[in-house]
Order: sequence, then C-alpha cells, then structure tokens
Amino acid sequence: MITATKGIRVRRAASVAVTVGAVLATGALTAAPAQAVTTPTIAAKAGYVMNNANSAALYSKAGTTKLSTGSTTKIMTAKVVLAQANLNLDAKVTIQKAYSDYIVAKGASSARLIVGDKVTVRQLLYGLMLPSGCDAAYALADKFGTGTTRAARVKSFIGKMNTKAKQLGMTSTHFDSFDGIGNGSNYSTAKDLTKLASNALKSANFRAIVKTKSYTAKTVTKTGSTRTMAAWTNTNTLLSSYSGAIGVKTGSGPEAKYCLVFAATRNGKTVVGTVLASTNATVRAADATKLLNYGFAKLG
Repeated sequence: MITATKGIRVRRAASVAVTVGAVLATGALTAAPAQAVTTPTIAAKAGYVMNNANSAALYSKAGTTKLSTGSTTKIMTAKVVLAQANLNLDAKVTIQKAYSDYIVAKGASSARLIVGDKVTVRQLLYGLMLPSGCDAAYALADKFGTGTTRAARVKSFIGKMNTKAKQLGMTSTHFDSFDGIGNGSNYSTAKDLTKLASNALKSANFRAIVKTKSYTAKTVTKTGSTRTMAAWTNTNTLLSSYSGAIGVKTGSGPEAKYCLVFAATRNGKTVVGTVLASTNATVRAADATKLLNYGFAKLG
C-alpha cells in the first residue's frame, strides 16, 4: 500500500510539473497587463500628439481642423531662416524704424529691438522664439526675402514659408504673415504644426534656441558702441514646469486664443504635440502637460 501511494504521488508531481512547464511556455503566467491609459480631456479646441520617432499619432482632438495659429507661426519663420543655403548666423542686420513702427501699430509682442542697432541673425532668432518678438520676425523676413523693396521682400519670405509647408506635407496650412498676425488667411491644424515642429527639431540650432529659458544679447549700436539688452525670457513655461521639456513655441491672439506647440524627451523617447485655441495661458500649459503625460504613458 505504501509503495502504491508513493507511485500515485510521483505521477501527480510529474503531471503538475508538465502543466507548469506548459503554462510558462505559453506565457500565461506573465504579469497582468497594465491598466489602460485614460484619454485626457483638454480645454483647447484642438490637440494632437505624436511619437517623434515614427510620426505615429498618439492623440487627436480636432487634429485636422483649420484654426488660427497665432505666434506658433514663428516656428515656420525660424525654419525658413535656418534652411537658407550658406546661412551665416553671425551676419548682422540693422534694425529699421519700420520694424518698431509695425509692433506699435499692431500692439504686437516685441523683442524690444532698438532702431539703428546691428543685431546678428542668431540673436534675431532668439528674439523671435523666446519673447516672441514680431519686430525680430519682421527683421528676418526683410533680411531673407528677395526683392528691391521691403514689401516685396516680406511677400517673398511669406511665399517661402508656404513653399516649405507644401514640402513638409502640411496640406491644411497657409501663411499670410511672418509672425502670425494674420491678414485673414493665416491658418494651420494641430497635426500640421506638430509635423512642422518635429521637422524643425532636426536642426541643432533650432533645438538650442527653443529649449533656452533666458537669453541676453549684446548688440552694436549705430554709434559703434556695445549695448547689453535686457534678457529675453522664453514664454514657454513648460521649460520650467515639465521634466524633459525641450520646446517649442507659444502663440496667442484674439482669434487664435491660446496655443502651444510642445515637445519633451524622457527615457530616450520624444513626444511632440500641439494645442490650439485653449482658454488662457495657464490652461494651455495644463492641456499640454496632460497630453505629454498621456503620450509618454502610451509609449510605455
């Protein structure tokens, strides 16, 4: 009887061992899947997020709806400048009274450029992207457009912006200004702007500029002396509030409301996105934070 019982126990043990082995082989004992990530609710009228590595969409709310872009337009302004052949970032541009008159007439955001100062292209790009200077945008359009008059050069530059948009596959985008102060036909989508930002971030110069929190320029005055300008502070608060934030650009206006094109890198993964027509500056940052968190959670 003892021998028979021991035999039964041996057979049962062997059976259990075989069963466990089969379960392990099929992976049935692997950890339970993580809880599904909850899709966030944002105040912005439109939002879009993608994986920068492969352009795969991670989130979309009215992502292909055409909306006013405000100063997120300046991403394309910078893109066109940085794409110039044989670009010399240290080339100097003399600040014209027309640039100053423009921001006064428009009530536009300013880099506080001083008429007669000689400012480098590099400094103008920082003035464009950090304090969102429309005077800096005007100076760059005047510098890099072609034509015998300022109006012709500006028109040429905006043409280059639209050509670049087509090249990047931004099929629902049109620019009619160099700074986002539109003339009735300046629009894009959250998806298109995200695509633009992803492409612009391929430039080391662009990345260096848009991740900078504060920048101080030393310019040459019309008398030849050196002036240290007041520091330009980046309007993108995510650079200070969101771990891993690397840019990109804010925008606002009566029609555009509050916009933000954003990007962040964590654990070697980069998420890029856009929110358009949010309710105020604080909420647009909160919207972007939600979408970044969601994007990273989706990537795992």
